[in-house]
Amino acid sequence: MKKSSLKDSVLFTCSLLSSILFVSCSNAENGNSLFPLPESRQESSIYLDPIENIPNDFIRGMDASSVLVEEKSGVKYYNFAGEEEDVFKTLAESGVNYIRLRVWNDPYDSNGRGYGGGNNDLATAIELGKRATKYGMKVFIDFHYSDFWADPKRQLAPKAWKNLDIDKKAKALEDFTKESLTKIIKEGVNVGMVQIGNEINFGLAGETKIINIMKLLRSASGAVRQVSKKLKKDIKIAVHYTQIMDSEGIDRTAATLANMKVDYDVFGLSYYPFWHGSYQNMQKVVKNLREKYNKMVIIAETSYCYTSEDGDGFGNSISGKGDTVPGYPATVQGQAWIIRDVCEKSFEAGASGVFYWEGVWIPVGKCDREANTPIWEKYGSGWATSYSKDYDPEDAGLYYGGCSWDNQALFDFEGHPLPSLNVFKYLRYGSSAPLRVDDVPDLYTSCNVGSQISLPEKVPVIYNDRSKNTEVSVEWNKGELESIDTKQEGDYTITGKLEDGSEAKIHVSIKMLNFVKNPSFEEEDTSVWKIDFAGEKNPADFQKKADDAHSGDTSLHFWAADNFAFTVEQKVTGLENGSYRLFLYAQGGDAKKESTMELYAKTKDGEQKESFMVTGWKDWKKPTIQNIKVTDGTLTFGVRTKLNAKAWGTFDDFTLNRIGD
Repeated sequence: MKKSSLKDSVLFTCSLLSSILFVSCSNAENGNSLFPLPESRQESSIYLDPIENIPNDFIRGMDASSVLVEEKSGVKYYNFAGEEEDVFKTLAESGVNYIRLRVWNDPYDSNGRGYGGGNNDLATAIELGKRATKYGMKVFIDFHYSDFWADPKRQLAPKAWKNLDIDKKAKALEDFTKESLTKIIKEGVNVGMVQIGNEINFGLAGETKIINIMKLLRSASGAVRQVSKKLKKDIKIAVHYTQIMDSEGIDRTAATLANMKVDYDVFGLSYYPFWHGSYQNMQKVVKNLREKYNKMVIIAETSYCYTSEDGDGFGNSISGKGDTVPGYPATVQGQAWIIRDVCEKSFEAGASGVFYWEGVWIPVGKCDREANTPIWEKYGSGWATSYSKDYDPEDAGLYYGGCSWDNQALFDFEGHPLPSLNVFKYLRYGSSAPLRVDDVPDLYTSCNVGSQISLPEKVPVIYNDRSKNTEVSVEWNKGELESIDTKQEGDYTITGKLEDGSEAKIHVSIKMLNFVKNPSFEEEDTSVWKIDFAGEKNPADFQKKADDAHSGDTSLHFWAADNFAFTVEQKVTGLENGSYRLFLYAQGGDAKKESTMELYAKTKDGEQKESFMVTGWKDWKKPTIQNIKVTDGTLTFGVRTKLNAKAWGTFDDFTLNRIGD
């Protein structure tokens, strides 16, 4: 990057002073931004409804940790006029008022080669933080307390702390925090908030015991308070957790923080709508943290895809094909909607702001993994380099490569800002655009082997103004439909035409369908299963323990101290008449000869059953009943047991297939 000339500096200073003089009272509260927010609805290429009563100082944040290595890799960023511009200025002009920057202790191997993912050491944070400060934005420092990525899967201690006991590690963490934060602030970075650990649900700096994690958090918090006091800065302290869909778990975490006297101001949550459940649950969690624990709450991470294309040849975390959130297509408009809606829903629940994660992480070249690999390795602009195996051999060291987030950036693959970036300045008053069709979503359906494919007569059409969404008639391609052999398993795509000439697609999967509802007990609502038992205490429970499940995490577990008997049953209706096959998987042990287990299937014409017994841990049995004739669309099935005291085991993956007429 070129250094600014004296003339440029003077002109920039005058420009900023001019902006300040014309900022209205409401815009003066714009999170310390030097760029005023609109005071009325704006014309745009995206359509957004306003968020009622959202204040101008609502945090409109962006994690921009990858910028420096992107630029070193040859990436250029542009403004909306198509001119090359400092990306931090473009962000500020678009309404962003806070920049989040991660900090790793020592993200280099013994030869000084970076682990990648931005090579986000202290010096990088300072350089990026100064640029953010220059354009009036506050900075949110995110200490991972690791030499590389820290998240629910891994919380590795920095190399220098690896062999320290908890007391020495706490002291090292405290010193690192004080020294790093002091240096950042003295370099002129406007730090408004500090995060002590990243997504620390299951650990921190190599520690997994709650008592040790809390000790480290107290050390980190104390360090921030000391620096704030010494340098006379008002800096908020944030803790950061994910797994927001586990509302009870988040509540227990907040209670533990309170009981263990961790001093903090802000509870940060990761909330990716494609991973972390409904808005309703998110609001429940935010509201509980605000009201029960009296904490400021932020959505510390969120994002969404604007395209299903891959920009660098490495693949994407969210493809945009079949894994999008219903109602939010993989389009610029869909991306804009989800940012706006996360802001609205979190604000309604009492959150103080939202940070978009890595909206600037774009490809370093064309969609060519082989050509991009040397760049990722040299500059650290992919998610991990091969050198990371020095530190994280079991994950990054095996799966290193490019960026899996480029289709969720707020800049296109060439560095031009997307219209969705302007969501941040449109939150309060919204934006208008000419009405247009934004997307005709691909549809997905399944058909049982040997059955007739049934296609919908209408398909949904999504407009940029969601109030206009509707369904329209479609004419499916008869030739494509007739060419499908439903007697064999396979995946097919059928195209269709709408009245206006637009194309629709439906993806058809021919397979053996399982007609059991919640067959492996993974869904929280288990009401489709009826459990009857003798005695006062139910010997069966829905256990979440992957080691005892045949698939997924959950299974039906059973055990009792005394002799016991129970039946688990489900009734299925609306079946196509024909011949069916029923089976399940079972494992367990300590069952004596007098114990019995039987799988059964009941129709209006009678009952069929198959006896079996569990014989050891993970010695999975697969009792099966063939040729069950269904003539009225109804089948009741289940397992009956009569077991001796202390027999144990699990049932999982009940399966009911239609196998013929």
